[in-house]
Order: sequence, then structure tokens, then C-alpha cells
Amino acid sequence: MAGDARRPGPNRKGTKVGTGGHGRKSLEGKGPTPKAEDRVYHAAHKRKQAAERREARESRPSTPRVRKPAGDELVTGRNAVLEALRARVPATTLYVAARTELDERMREAISIATRREVPVLEVMRPELDRLTGGDLLHQGIALAVRPYEYAHPLDLLDRAERLGTPLLVALDGVTHPRNLDAIIRSVAAFGGHGVLLPQRRSAGVTPAAWRSSAGAVARVPVAMASNLTQAITAYKQRGVFVVGLDGDGDTPLPALTLANRQLLIVAGSEGNGLSRIVRERCDLVVSIPISRSTESLNAGIATSVALYQVSTMRAAAD
Repeated sequence: MAGDARRPGPNRKGTKVGTGGHGRKSLEGKGPTPKAEDRVYHAAHKRKQAAERREARESRPSTPRVRKPAGDELVTGRNAVLEALRARVPATTLYVAARTELDERMREAISIATRREVPVLEVMRPELDRLTGGDLLHQGIALAVRPYEYAHPLDLLDRAERLGTPLLVALDGVTHPRNLDAIIRSVAAFGGHGVLLPQRRSAGVTPAAWRSSAGAVARVPVAMASNLTQAITAYKQRGVFVVGLDGDGDTPLPALTLANRQLLIVAGSEGNGLSRIVRERCDLVVSIPISRSTESLNAGIATSVALYQVSTMRAAAD
């Protein structure tokens, strides 16, 4: 209708008709500008959120770290741990990583520990990594054991005599742990009765030896002598025949005909061989025939070959 005041547009006097308040909100102010940390698109907002998360973590109650008993050593790896438990090695705690798939070895280890009332603790894998000093070969299981107790040299011989015709190994200056581990394993494999170590200049039985020897340390006793030459002399007085291994030995190993006697095989270091004073205590020094292209064998391999030769001769004589 012409002249209707409700229609927008100029009125009869040429003035504009209002909107009735519909545009009032557009005329109102939007308030103060939000702080940078409150604007979701601003970097300050992300920094604020990160700080809040950090504060929440720090205020959260911390889980106490798992610690092994003071003075104990850790045996790691499923074979080594199981063999240690089977041999009733003095153990204080069995650690098992959470969410680890249990195989027969781990189940048996847990069962033995439970029967022996050895505490079994489930820990997160990162915690077990830390506990084992970053040893990633623990396979999800570790056993805290008392420090290794070495036998007395004469007790070692007494035990060997009770088991049969003694076959023992002595090491002269073998300082590499892997050689010791290999020798212990070979003694177990070829029917030997023990290993004799000097107190000085020698590798010792460590948690690493339990693992790399596949648990053979649990079956093969190791004795430590304060003086190796005196221990060898005491063995000779008990009727033990002492055979030294050296690349310059006068008798080739295949010519050895004393396998049925009480034997102590003495191996020296790869670099220096047998020391002079130990060599003088040997009843016989034998060499292992090898190819001329090979300079020498390390102590672990040489001892293994000698033990195999003796065990073969003894088997043939039976």
C-alpha cells in the first residue's frame, strides 16, 4: 500500500524508514580482544596446553622404580634363567616383563620360582630394560642371584673323583669372557667335571656367562685358585696327569693315549700361550694340528677340540 510506514524506503517527507531495531546487534561492540593463549589458532595456545600437560604429569604420583637387591647380579635370557633355577642357584627375585608371550621355558621358570618361594615380579618392559642396564637380549625375563660362589680347587677334584675319572680344565691367562663361556659350555658338552681359574689375570663368572654359556654354568662347577701353579702341583700329587695345550707342543693331540687317566687340560691365552712356570708344571704339552694358513686357535676353540678328542677316546675305550 502506498505510504505504508512498515515498508522500508523514504517516507513522505524524504527521510529513511528504520528497521525496527533489527540491526541493533551489529552496532554493539565485540568486547576486548582475547589473549593470544586463548586463541586456538595461536602458537601461544599450544604452548599453554603443553605446559598444562607437563604440570599434570609432574603432579601425578610417581611409580617407585624396581630395584634389585644390593650385591645381587642379574642372569638374563630364557635358557640361562631356567638353567639357573633348575640348578637351585640362590635366587632372590624373578622379573618378568608385562605382556610378554610365555613359552614353555618361561612357564617352567615361573613355576620353579613359585615352588621355591622366589618372588616373581611383573614389570613393564622399559623398566626391565633399565634394570638390566640396557641389555636388550633379556628376552623378557631376568633373575637376581647371589654373586657366584667359586669352589675350592681340591673340592672340585673331590667332586670329580666321585663322579668318575676326572676330566678338568684349567685356564692360564684367559681374560676374554667369551672364551671362558665357550669353555664352560664345552666342558658340559663333552663330559668334563669342572673348570679351574686363577685369581688374577682371568675372566670370571659373570651374569653374561650364564647367558652366553646357555646355562652351562649351572651344571659345571668353577673353582678359583689363589695360585694356579700351586693348585696344579696339588693335583699332580693326587695322581692327576696335566696336559698343556700349546701351538708349539711336541706331541700332536691325536697321539694322546692317556685319555683314560685323570686329566687336567691347561689352556693358555691366544696371544701368549702358556706361561713359562705353568708350562713347566705340565706333564705333557700337546699341539692341535691345523692348516698352515691359520696362525692359531683361540683358547675356547682349542679347549673344545681337546675335550672332544678325549671324550671320543674314552668312549672308544669303554
